[in-house]
Amino acid sequence: VMIDYIKAKEAVFVTNAVGHAKKLSEKGYDVYILGGQFKSTTEAIVGEEAVLSLDKYQFTKGFFGTNGIDSKKGYTTPEVKEAMVKKKAMENCQKSYVLADESKFSVLSSVKFGEFDQATIITNQFENQWLKEEYRKYGNIKEADL
Repeated sequence: VMIDYIKAKEAVFVTNAVGHAKKLSEKGYDVYILGGQFKSTTEAIVGEEAVLSLDKYQFTKGFFGTNGIDSKKGYTTPEVKEAMVKKKAMENCQKSYVLADESKFSVLSSVKFGEFDQATIITNQFENQWLKEEYRKYGNIKEADL
């Protein structure tokens, strides 16, 4: 989880993930959680109400999970309400990061929430050399040594 690597002292966080809000709060951060429909399978707040509540925020940085990454089709997820929240939040970010392991590359899920060039991808070290070369040519991938 990305939260384990956060070193910022004065950051304020806005999230739709209940578990992330709890963990950030336990670390002593100011945390705001969006209102909306609770999705029990992911413990996330989703839907139109969550999208509307995002209108009041402008973010310096945003971190997003994804189910699929494709250089032509962008970032995708299987659920419409979740995609709506991610799309709106990403639009309100100065800088967006997508967190994904190698298994998400060249995969399409059913609902798009962002363009490929809209975010920097933070991923694990690639084992598949072809996949690594195919995606690194776009210049928006950072491999983390995790």
